[in-house]
This record gives sequence, structure tokens and C-alpha cells, in this order.
Amino acid sequence: MRISVVGGGAWGTALAAHCARAGLGVRLWVREPEVVASVNGVHENSLYLPGVPLPEDLRASSRLDEALAGAGTALFVVPSEFARAIYREARPHLRGGATVVSATKGIETDSLRRMSEVAAEEVPGHPLAVLSGPSFALEVARALPTAVVVAATDLAVAESVQLSLSTATFRVYSSEDVVGVELAGAVKNVIAIAAGIVDGLGYGHNTVAALITRGLAEITRLAVGLGARPETLAGLAGIGDLVLTCTGALSRNRRVGQGLGRGLSLAEASAGVVAEGVRSTLATCALAERAGIEMPIARQMKAVLYEGKPSREALDELMLRSLKRE
Repeated sequence: MRISVVGGGAWGTALAAHCARAGLGVRLWVREPEVVASVNGVHENSLYLPGVPLPEDLRASSRLDEALAGAGTALFVVPSEFARAIYREARPHLRGGATVVSATKGIETDSLRRMSEVAAEEVPGHPLAVLSGPSFALEVARALPTAVVVAATDLAVAESVQLSLSTATFRVYSSEDVVGVELAGAVKNVIAIAAGIVDGLGYGHNTVAALITRGLAEITRLAVGLGARPETLAGLAGIGDLVLTCTGALSRNRRVGQGLGRGLSLAEASAGVVAEGVRSTLATCALAERAGIEMPIARQMKAVLYEGKPSREALDELMLRSLKRE
């Protein structure tokens, strides 16, 4: 099966490398000409995954029509702020009936749409699925054992993608809970920024454990309130991805939080880092407000990121909230 990966950042490149190793005849779309030259010339993404060798049969292109030509499945792995425009650009080049898989963990800020909703609007008529779960790009690129979830409202679509992508080192579970999988993947990035702030402030493991636990409660309230299944949040897309992103040294959102906790400005902390949680914080708070759902951690992150609130003050307020039953 021919497969295309749209987006040549670290995660897109890692998925493309995995697909190439799985024998899927993959073509990678990358906007930057220098990355195309690097992937095709020295078999490395020197900009986003330096030092990681890529399969020699992985080919990159900066032309969407060329990258998507003949593909039965297209994985879209682009930052949420660019997703709508790229789906729109890709629409005339997608083969009829091609399955579209979103691997973007974010929410569109203006519309509050999940990425599958954006795809449904911009590339209608295609089977849709979403891919999420605890998966650092560097480890997938190095073929280290990883487990993820693919969800689609039509379970047959999810199972088809599951069979295509699963290998001995990349185990894919299927689900019908698109809402739960997408919201968990987006909102955990907000909690991860808070976890990074905890570390940057020099607080301990107790604080991080409390934050992760209460963060999961927030994510669950929001997701279930918007139609997700509670059990999804107890699985790979929920607690699995949350723990990884809040504790792993490779987490970009946690890294931004660490800088904020050490006193850096948001611009300084996020320099050179694409951290979806920064954008997702606004959308998360807006979704919660619209649904009447309490999300104190997300609200404090919005205050830190966009309202100039000191990180220590925000964390202290979370710890001093009124006592209640768990």
C-alpha cells in the first residue's frame, strides 16, 4: 500500500521512517527545501531529527501533488495552526477514497474544532481517523517499542489503519472514540506545561504526581462532557500520553514549562520549540467555559501564558484551592 505523510517535522519524519521500515512505499511532504535535500541526499532530517539515520528508500518532496499521488492513506502531521490551510491545499491531490489520518495533537484556536473536524470540513468524502498516544518522535524514529491508538467513528476504518501501521515495534490499538482520543492528545499538552513549571520551580515528585492526577481529572471532565468515553482516558491516549508528556525529558511542552518556571519569558522558553500546548491552552479554556466545566490547571496556565501571571503564584494558588472530596 502506498502511503503519504504530510509534514516533515520530527513527528512526521518519525512516522514516515516507521512506514518505510514497514514496507509501505512512503512519500514524505516537507515544506522546507533544505529538509527535502537532507532526507533524499544523506537520509537524515538534519533540521528536526539531526543524527537519526532514515531508511534509504524514504523519499521527500516539497510538492503536495507529488507526495500525495496514488496514496491510499495520507497521514497529516502538521501543527494545528496550519492544518486547515494544508488540508485545503491537499484536497485536489488526494486520491478518491483515500483514508485521511490526523496525527496532530491540537485544537483550532478560532473555531475550537478538533483536527478531525477540520479535516472533515476541508477534505469531505474521505474516510477519517486520528492517531495519538504516548509516542516521542525520536524513539519512534529509532524503532524503539511504542504503542499508540488509532480512532475512527467507523471502526472498520480504524482497524484498516491499525493493520497497515502495526509492526513488532509499533503496536496500534483501535478505537471508535474519536472525541476522547483527540481531546486527550490536545489537552495533555496544557498539563505538561504545568508539569514543566513544577520542575522549573524546583518542586518535587510529590507535586508532579498530584498535578498529573488532577490534570487527568480535568481532561476527563472535559472529554466526557463533550461526548468521550471515560475508559478512553484511562488508556494509552489518556493517562499513557499524559504521563509521558509530563515526565519525559523529550517533551517539548514540558521543556517550555521548565523555562517558565525558571523565570524565562514565554518567547525565551519557547524559542525554536513547537509546543502545541501553548496554543491549545486558549482553546481548552474556551471549550471548558462553553461547556461549563471546571479546569483550574488549564485556567492557571492561560493566566501564566497570556496574562503575565508569575508561575509560582499560579502553582501556589492551585495548591491552596478550597478543600473538597476527591
